[in-house]
Formats: sequence, structure tokens, C-alpha cells
Amino acid sequence: MLLHTRGIVFRAVKYGETSVIADIFTEEQGLHSFIAGSVRTAKSRMPYSLFQPMTVVDLVAYMKGQEGSLNRLKECRAGEVFTGIPFDIRRGAVALFMAEICRKSIHEGEAQQDLFAFLLDQLLWLDTTPHPIANLHLHFLTHLSGFLGFQPGVEEEGEELFFDLKEGAFSVVPPPHPLYLEVEDSARLIDLLSAPLQTAHEIPISRPQRKLLLQRMLQFYQMHLPGFTGVNTPDILEMVME
Repeated sequence: MLLHTRGIVFRAVKYGETSVIADIFTEEQGLHSFIAGSVRTAKSRMPYSLFQPMTVVDLVAYMKGQEGSLNRLKECRAGEVFTGIPFDIRRGAVALFMAEICRKSIHEGEAQQDLFAFLLDQLLWLDTTPHPIANLHLHFLTHLSGFLGFQPGVEEEGEELFFDLKEGAFSVVPPPHPLYLEVEDSARLIDLLSAPLQTAHEIPISRPQRKLLLQRMLQFYQMHLPGFTGVNTPDILEMVME
């Protein structure tokens, strides 16, 4: 079967002398692995730069139709031309973080067009926003969890709530274990959950608070997403973010 669709590159590894194998999240059929031949040559019709993490592409591929199979790319070109992410170290670091989280949490399966639209919106905003981006990775994590089926739920009401990482919910009393967020950090999480992407920069979060929230949210992912392992890119984010 010949598939023509948009896709977002999660990862690419070199294969042989000139080829790459890429994990691409497609709009029409979800996540699949593709082999692209002769991309690491000077005259390639599919340049290697297309396979950088979180690049948006238009592709044509021969699909084998079997789960876990390696499909062959026939054509691939840029679907969006980013003007900020490739040239700004902070935007690039956030994109790398997004790519690593996606690799560890999104698995091969059926099409998830709502999730594709979410990821595309996140990338376009990251690339072009004139506002500070220090909160975007936290906003991304909190809202991606909704597509993965375990977004924190705010069912309790009150000014002072505690977020229980084990239960994935807020409560008016602290849980009987240490895996929870204190009231102030829980309030910031609620702000991230309720804020649209375009106003995430308005949430007042200091650098130490961002670090703590990120650590706790990654713990939350590990508790609720089977197979979600350690993440490396937070160290890069900490180095480059103000």
C-alpha cells in the first residue's frame, strides 16, 4: 500500500553507509518505522536534515501493513519550515525534550489524528512565539498526559489542594505517602492544566519551582505509563533555560 501523509520525526538512526531508519508519527496511520535509502549523500532527494527530531515532513511510503514492520520511504520533503527551533538553543532544547518524551510514551498503533494536531500546534507555537518559553515543556507534559489517558483530574474544590502522583488526582488533605505535590506546587500544576498554550508564559514559576515540577511530572509519567524509563534531556533544559 502506498501512503501519502504528514509526519513528525521522533528519532532517526544511521543505517549502513548512507541510509537511516526513522520513527515517524504519521497523521494517517500513527507511529511507524521507515527506512530511507541514500539520504546521507550530497545529491540525495531526501536530505539527512529532514530526519532531525520533531521535524515535520510530507512523505510517501510503501507500507507493509504489518505491526512492527519496517516500511520504505519513497519520497520525503519538509512539511513545515521552522525558522526558530533550528537556530535558537532554548527552542531546540524544548523540541529535543518533546521528541524524547514522545519516543518513550507513544507506541506503534492506530492513527491518533487529535494527538498529531496537538503535537503540530505545540511545535508551531514553540517555533514562532515571541513570548518566553520556559514553561512550555511543563505545559506540554501536562496536556500530553490527556492523550495518553492519565491526565490529572481536578475533582475537589478548594484553595488548598494536594496533587497525589499515585492516584493522579487532587485532594484537600495530603496523601499518606510522600509522592505528592505541596499546595503551592499543586496550584501551579492546576494553572498549567487550565491555561491554553498561548498564555502558558504568564504563569509565574521560578527556575527551582520548574525543576521540581518537571521532576515530579516525570515521576508521574513513570507511575502511570508502563515502560516509561529515565529521561535525559531535562539536564539540557536546565542548562539553557533562564
